[in-house]
Amino acid sequence: MKSHWPIRAMCRVLEVSDSGYFSWQRRQNATPSTKHQRRVSDEWALANIRVIHADVKREYGWPRMHQELLRRGIRIGKERVRQLMQRHAIRAKDKRRFVATTDSKHALPVSPNLVQRQFNPDAPDQLWCGDITCLPTQEGWLYLAGVIDLFNRQIVGWSIKPHMQTSLVKDAMTMAYMRRQPAPGLIFHSDRGSQYCSREFQQTLSTWQIRSSMSRKGDCWDNAPIESFWARLKLASLEDKRFSTHQAAIAAVMDWITFYNHRRLHSALGYMSPMQYQQQWLASQYKAAA
Repeated sequence: MKSHWPIRAMCRVLEVSDSGYFSWQRRQNATPSTKHQRRVSDEWALANIRVIHADVKREYGWPRMHQELLRRGIRIGKERVRQLMQRHAIRAKDKRRFVATTDSKHALPVSPNLVQRQFNPDAPDQLWCGDITCLPTQEGWLYLAGVIDLFNRQIVGWSIKPHMQTSLVKDAMTMAYMRRQPAPGLIFHSDRGSQYCSREFQQTLSTWQIRSSMSRKGDCWDNAPIESFWARLKLASLEDKRFSTHQAAIAAVMDWITFYNHRRLHSALGYMSPMQYQQQWLASQYKAAA
């Protein structure tokens, strides 16, 4: 019919406004993805925010929440997300202080600080960092040692035991090394704890041709990335919880590490998860080599 009569003439005859017709036509021609991304109501946005908030273990403030909504195809502005979360008291958990685990009162040799707070290597398996934290349960304390690849902030090794002996950190490093098989020259950065300074642990690093680096005494900022990791893990796994057994605490920690590596959006990685960031980097390397 459009080939015989002008659109505007038909609109007048049918008593339809020109703008109304063209708006309808745009909606009909929209692709499924475009339709899905149309502006949503406050009620719909709030419902999705609440679902995501529970899904991410109440960790996200409004910047990460905004990024997650966009990833799920929900078109919404940052300021609108901030206002909705503020209005409905939806907020990220606050960080808390926890028990220190570093025993630096020893006479063991200390490695130099090779990192100097430069926490952004250019590729995977160039710079790792490690630390120990503690987890309370009704069966007594558990101690968790972790190893993080600072390229994509992925936790690549961990160990959980009811003690803080050298085997705790050695097992975490062994897991990381066996999984990643790094080339010689990798730097491993830690605090000056006796476990990391021990002859047994240092000999392990030497055997694998890993260079040891250590923070200055009493300076948590020299190992800030893993301190931040511990804070987030404890908020997610321990806040408002009281574990009756070691096994229950271990299960909660393992669940969060999986979430962190594969799904949690990291602001330092352009709001990608550690695994997504590494996959994107690998894809760019393959493309450059092709």
